[in-house]
Amino acid sequence: MESHCNEKGLSVMSNQAGSTSASIENTAINTIRTLSMDAVQAADSGHPGSPMGIAPVAYALWQRVLRYDPSDPIWANRDRFVLSAGHASMLLYSMLHLTRTRRVSDDYEVQDALAVPLDDIKNFRQLDSKCPGHPEYRWTTGVETTTGPLGQGLANSVGMAIAERWLASTFNRPGFVMFDYNVYAICGDGCLMEGISAEAASVAGHLKLSNLCWIYDSNRITIEGGTDLAFSDDVATRFHGYGWNVLRVTDANDQGQLKQALSQFQQTNDKPTMIIVDSHIAFGAPHKQDTCGAHGEPLGEEEIRLTKQGYGWPEDAKFLVPDGVYEHFAAGIGQRGHDLRQAWIAKFAEYKSAFPDLAEQLNDMQHRQLPAGWDKNLPVFPTDAKGKATRDTSGQVLNAIAQNVPWLVGGSADLAPSNKTRLTFAGAGDMQAGTYGGRNMHFGVREHATGAILNGMAVSKVRPYGGTFLVFSDYMRPAIRLAALMEIPTIYVFTHDSIGVGEDGPTHQPIEHLSSLRAIPGLITLRPADGNEVVEAWKFAMQQRHEPVALILTRQALPTVDRQKYASASGLQRGAYVLSDAPNGKPDVLLIATGSEVSLALDAQEQLKTDGIQARVISVPSFEIFEHYCHEHPEYRESVFPAAVTARVSIEMGTTFGWERFVGLTGTSIGMRSFGASAPLKHLLKKFGFTVENVVKTAREQVARAK
Repeated sequence: MESHCNEKGLSVMSNQAGSTSASIENTAINTIRTLSMDAVQAADSGHPGSPMGIAPVAYALWQRVLRYDPSDPIWANRDRFVLSAGHASMLLYSMLHLTRTRRVSDDYEVQDALAVPLDDIKNFRQLDSKCPGHPEYRWTTGVETTTGPLGQGLANSVGMAIAERWLASTFNRPGFVMFDYNVYAICGDGCLMEGISAEAASVAGHLKLSNLCWIYDSNRITIEGGTDLAFSDDVATRFHGYGWNVLRVTDANDQGQLKQALSQFQQTNDKPTMIIVDSHIAFGAPHKQDTCGAHGEPLGEEEIRLTKQGYGWPEDAKFLVPDGVYEHFAAGIGQRGHDLRQAWIAKFAEYKSAFPDLAEQLNDMQHRQLPAGWDKNLPVFPTDAKGKATRDTSGQVLNAIAQNVPWLVGGSADLAPSNKTRLTFAGAGDMQAGTYGGRNMHFGVREHATGAILNGMAVSKVRPYGGTFLVFSDYMRPAIRLAALMEIPTIYVFTHDSIGVGEDGPTHQPIEHLSSLRAIPGLITLRPADGNEVVEAWKFAMQQRHEPVALILTRQALPTVDRQKYASASGLQRGAYVLSDAPNGKPDVLLIATGSEVSLALDAQEQLKTDGIQARVISVPSFEIFEHYCHEHPEYRESVFPAAVTARVSIEMGTTFGWERFVGLTGTSIGMRSFGASAPLKHLLKKFGFTVENVVKTAREQVARAK
């Protein structure tokens, strides 16, 4: 693409949007640019500069390289494209529109409608538009993952690349290459400043993910100004250090350089690739090119008019798609993608005949269905006063389920021996470079990337789980939030869930963490009271298709409740249930507890009987499940928490925040109102009031008040 310098020395395009075959490429690129400018201007909000600068990069990738069929955008072996720089969302929306990508329903059916109609671009950032401010998975077909918080998309792309390697190792057979897709992610300066990019790049380099290509839009501009204000990394040297192949394109407008770089990536088979592309933000804007003024605000009508004039574009035309542009993309990515998908479908038909069991697994996985018999051979834990830690029983349940669900894959952030997340059965294996079929992953001490990598695997339809200590969920929280926003069934295994950590002290004793996780819309938290509630918790988690689940598990041993004497652990499926009732079903006081404190409530119930006080013990493993169940069965709430019983005590070794919904304005919560301390557990329990004596005392006070 030719350019010249105007009187201000800025690089301004000089080509015309003409009709000759030689100019259709430029016309297509300028269409991406002008759609982006017009959409941001119409919304009076957004980021026009980045799409204008890297439109040629997106064009080169989509039109010449991407193995993607717009007529079936969920084809299993498609290449994945991730816009980690989610603020440049109009770049992606323009590509989805111009390639005429079809919409897909929630039931995975391709519809006879566009994923991104032009009217939705005209309504960019408006209510119910398929073009929200940042790309949203499950809202806009063709968006492979939700991006916006910078760096998340990069880590997601690592998860996608890992998923491809695992899928290829698991399903490919001689003569049947069912998976060999690549993953491309466009990132910006901000993505590389975020620490998660370092964690994710390190994992990718270690695993030698040669199917992964990051394209760095190096425009040297951030919101505050030039990147030299805060960023002076030698990015190339940094990525060489991670074990990446590093390439450079010195001009984003040079299609020849872009083609060569992408070709070199495709020929690299022993490491991931970083392509550094030098670009100009707001390319062609006479006053805003290479300025922060083009980063987070519209260009302005006059600047757009002058920019279009420089492009040789009709100055007053808005949302123009010139004749021939749709057809151009249809003849490129459209035809290539269609042919590749048709060949894959034909090969899969042969594969299905040769390997019917594997084909059935693949179909179940792609539709987020569980295989027949997925819950067979689950352990049943006998009554045991000493019991086991719920992290231990979780490890047993996990190993049983994983043998029945071959695509359940995961690991820990260097804490597998503590989290009990290791799969120990024969053939589970370890995932390493060259042995990608292993089902035990090693994320290292990288909690943030762990969460985002798990999300990338989840959107690839592998069923991932990952573990760390509950206190370190803080490091993972942005990825957990995005899993909930994307409605994907990632499973988090958080152990060492309270001051029960003991001697490790307050730095490792979670206090506010469980409540903060409960505050995330769409995330299901489960804190089981014993091994049999753990079984039910895993059963619930595995059946979720669109909700992430956080399992909250103990380090210390818990008594295994006598289920002959008390209610079945299946009550967990309702979120809260009466574990032990007053003899006449009319309690004087409600003892409400979760996890390790349930056995404490049972012991207190027995002692209260000697005072003639009848208590009901309620196990509340999940606030979220309970609220959902009550929404569908409104009468259930009253059956568990009768309004007439105002004497209420909640018991949980975490902050009391949030328990008001159960104890009301007059009840009492026994919980943590400070950080913990470093000491043996028995001393901590006494210091912070988690004793039978204190629960009984508090219950008596509640009963006295209620009379």
